[in-house]
Amino acid sequence: MNRLELAKKIAREAGELTLRYFYDPEHVTVERKTDESPVTIADREAEKLLRKQIEEHFPDDAILGEEFPNREGTSGYRWILDPIDGTKSFIHGVPIYSTLIGLEQNGMSLGGVISVPALSELVWAGRGLGAWHEAARFNKPVPAKVSDCRKLDEALFLTSEVLTFDKTDRWDSYKRLERRVRLTRTWGDAYGYFLVATGRAEMMVDPMLSDWDAGPLLVILEEAGGRFTDWKGNATIFGKEGVGTNGFLHDSVLQILTNQ
Repeated sequence: MNRLELAKKIAREAGELTLRYFYDPEHVTVERKTDESPVTIADREAEKLLRKQIEEHFPDDAILGEEFPNREGTSGYRWILDPIDGTKSFIHGVPIYSTLIGLEQNGMSLGGVISVPALSELVWAGRGLGAWHEAARFNKPVPAKVSDCRKLDEALFLTSEVLTFDKTDRWDSYKRLERRVRLTRTWGDAYGYFLVATGRAEMMVDPMLSDWDAGPLLVILEEAGGRFTDWKGNATIFGKEGVGTNGFLHDSVLQILTNQ
């Protein structure tokens, strides 16, 4: 089993594990980490599952995960894990949380998986292999493709939490972009990028983004025909911010966000 096949397999398994705890407020205790973000037993147990499988199959690979310390490696490969992206949605019983796996080789984004277990959907990509969408309604994986929308006033703009624009002194950026598009919704976290990659939204913007939040996004969006960059236009998952689009609108979105 190669690394991408393993990533798909364990993303599904970790997602299934999270469903045991999903919307179970009587039995799932919400704790606060040092940065005040929430975490649950489901986050930790899912990451343990991911790490155990990776360490068994590829013991020389490095691991960067949200809930546990980094694991150094010697192979040149690194796995980037977010067991539950959208923990706030998970806690509130909103089914758009996801399990994320990014795979790097010598610093280059090589593969990625976004699994949305409560909706039974998954999108994955490998560098040069295209992006693929799996869902209960499909008999087999189908190509994941961004939309061909080329007009801002026909576009759907997504974000995670509007307040983050205010926290980062970018409230004006949010308002400028919102005024230019057809529709704005907060179907955010990785699910927003999932919707862009599968052609259901044109842009997803985050002014704050952790490395593990972005792990699979670059390769998935690029292989689906779109773009993922930081606000300066750099194609990186380590910019602490993110702009994912269908590609056609990317430069316009960046110009609006940065008021250029």
